[in-house]
Amino acid sequence: MTPPATALAHTDPRPVLPTGFTSVPGAPRLTQAHSPLLREISALDEYGERRRIHIPAERPLTVFVDKHELVTLMTLGALPELLVLGFLLNQRLVADVREVASVTVDWQVQAAAVKTWHGVPQLAVRTRRRVVTTGCGQGTVYGDIQTQTDRLQLPDASAARFSQGALRRMLEVVRAQDSIHQRAGSVHGCALFEAREGGAMLMFVEDVGRHNAVDTITGWMALHGVPGADKALYTTGRLTSEMVGKAAAMGLPVLVSRNGVTAMGHAMAERLGMALFGRAANRHFLCYCGIERFDADPLPPPAYPVRVVSG
Repeated sequence: MTPPATALAHTDPRPVLPTGFTSVPGAPRLTQAHSPLLREISALDEYGERRRIHIPAERPLTVFVDKHELVTLMTLGALPELLVLGFLLNQRLVADVREVASVTVDWQVQAAAVKTWHGVPQLAVRTRRRVVTTGCGQGTVYGDIQTQTDRLQLPDASAARFSQGALRRMLEVVRAQDSIHQRAGSVHGCALFEAREGGAMLMFVEDVGRHNAVDTITGWMALHGVPGADKALYTTGRLTSEMVGKAAAMGLPVLVSRNGVTAMGHAMAERLGMALFGRAANRHFLCYCGIERFDADPLPPPAYPVRVVSG
């Protein structure tokens, strides 16, 4: 007989948030809604035995802006108020967090109520055109992604540098990070780093979609007035046009992924002058564009061929 499955120790890996940062004057009031990030279930393995495992606790969060239903986000809900703020900013529905009076999240009704000071002009018209993106769970972008992104300008390459040593440290820190992905899989992670050599990891957050994780970091940066010009963003997700556009909207000149890049993502990053790195794991990486802001310190050539796996 198979012995009964034993319960797992249940401690959620929480997002990493830096200390010592204060909110900008006039910042919105935010609740601090919490919910479990992992759920324990029983599964049958290849040996016919029952095992107790953890899976991510995905849940819906319907966002209302001034009582107008806007969208339902599928999320872990690690930092839902920051997610909602970042979503509104990245959708260009608000230009500044100080336009928002409050964000109230209530998990009992699975809703986030956003109250603005003066309303969102032409909200119904601006949200009429939707682009279903490649985001996990099908992300939604309102309006013309290309036109919105082409108006952005990143810092000059001489002022915003990124070294191979900084990239190597970034990958080491992320690899050592306690994460939901290590315990349960099925999530994406994003991290915000200081781009300088030896720069600290400022924030790490996971969600069921990479776009949610980026929006959450956007919300934190805007809430605390943190500029992106001297920062770098790491993501586990692929580098699509949506991801490049969101990083550019945050003012980030460097974007790194352990995954690959799409043609639209690459073309957009080239136009913006963004340093774009993919296939980044251990000491391996590909710098797709933005080489002019990268201070390379090449490794000696390998004694055997290196095989790069696509996907």
